[in-house]
Amino acid sequence: MNWDVLLFLIFPYVALVLAVVVTSYRMIHRPFTVSSLSSQLLERKKLYWGSIPFHWGVIIILLAHLLALLIPEAVIWWNAVPVRLYLLEGTGAILGIWALAGLVILCYRRLDSSRVRAVTTPMDLVILLLLLIQLLSGVLIATSFRFGSYWGAAVLTPYLRSLLTLRPRPELVADLAWVLKLHVAGFFVLLVVFPFSRLVHLITVPLGYLFRPWQIVIWIRKRRPQRGRI
Repeated sequence: MNWDVLLFLIFPYVALVLAVVVTSYRMIHRPFTVSSLSSQLLERKKLYWGSIPFHWGVIIILLAHLLALLIPEAVIWWNAVPVRLYLLEGTGAILGIWALAGLVILCYRRLDSSRVRAVTTPMDLVILLLLLIQLLSGVLIATSFRFGSYWGAAVLTPYLRSLLTLRPRPELVADLAWVLKLHVAGFFVLLVVFPFSRLVHLITVPLGYLFRPWQIVIWIRKRRPQRGRI
């Protein structure tokens, strides 16, 4: 057994099973732990400047990855025109750098603020390190390898689809450069730690708010004594 088989055949299924089983257990038996555990009240300024670029950058990048997974033909069609290809590649690189800058600010915030550092767990540091590696490798790919959207749609999409259809083809990624393998393997590592961290709150959607009865909030105030009464 070589490393390609271990990392891109066995490990992805282990990561997927752990993510589904542990996340389901946590949501059913320990629902109050499914939270982002926000530290906004402890420090706001650095959180604002780091959270917005990181979250929006990552969300848009993930949506682009999902689009390439669902309809890779559309990506190849878009890239058929050079101007559109350069626009897509440039936008991806800018979004990656933007998200990376936000993550660096969030990492600095965790280490710089004593109040935030006091509530930081070892798992928080692990997640930040993994996200940092993932974004760094993504930016390196976007800036060092030409036309990554092409090989993403032509190589990674068939590989991921082979995993989902239970007909894995790890040979598709066996000949990729080390940084590309690191980026792919990093995704599965994040999938493993996902259910054990605060990242699990990403799958919670407050749909109940759409159907629950109206909530009436009454301000509690002290009753003033009325004059003329004993």
